[in-house]
Amino acid sequence: MDFDILCYIVLFCGLSLAHSHNNATETKSCNPDMCKFLVDFGAIMEKVNCMEAKLKESETRLKDTEMSLKETITQLKDTESRLKDSETKLNHTANRMKESENQILELQDKEATKIIFSATLSGSGHTGPFNTDTILVYKGVITNIGYAYSPVTGVFTAPIPGVYYFTLFYSAAASHQQYLFLHKNSEVMVMTNDHVTHSDATDNGGNAMFLQLQQGDKVYVRMGKNSHVWASESQTTFSGFLVTQM
Repeated sequence: MDFDILCYIVLFCGLSLAHSHNNATETKSCNPDMCKFLVDFGAIMEKVNCMEAKLKESETRLKDTEMSLKETITQLKDTESRLKDSETKLNHTANRMKESENQILELQDKEATKIIFSATLSGSGHTGPFNTDTILVYKGVITNIGYAYSPVTGVFTAPIPGVYYFTLFYSAAASHQQYLFLHKNSEVMVMTNDHVTHSDATDNGGNAMFLQLQQGDKVYVRMGKNSHVWASESQTTFSGFLVTQM
């Protein structure tokens, strides 16, 4: 571009010299203007060159900015991808923690709902006979996990609904009858008994049963009137435990 302009200037100067050869007076008056024109034109060209240089610099900076922006976008996409991976891992970890918490709560619940008891008649000699039916109070508590059995009343009270297993055993002198009844509330569920005999000195008996109980149901052993059992040496027992919740 600068070379073309320079050619035009040289051509213009040649034409001016030819014209001044024909008219010397007019040439003398025009040469100062021509010099001024050339000076002004050179200044303009210098400004144009400066602007072109600045434009090229701006284009270069713009390209650099575009490259930097592309790199930033790539980095942002990479960061977003890593963030999604982290969120996925975090959700997975949270799910595992939740499962662990549920397992812990389940174990705690199982531990909290363990219900086991075993108790014996205490004292020396025998209990009974009485002239009326009597609830046996097994005061010699061996195990009472969950504290559902009361050694004061002799009654087991179901703390939660479930299936329970109960046993009752006795030992007694054969010279007296024995009638023991396992009750669920007021209903007799099972019994164990023996009649008076003179052929042996001791009678032993027992029974067991699974019972489905609701919360608050009561289980106890009732001894029939005119019956007796031995209370010494833990020979007469009442036991039970929770098999499964309902």
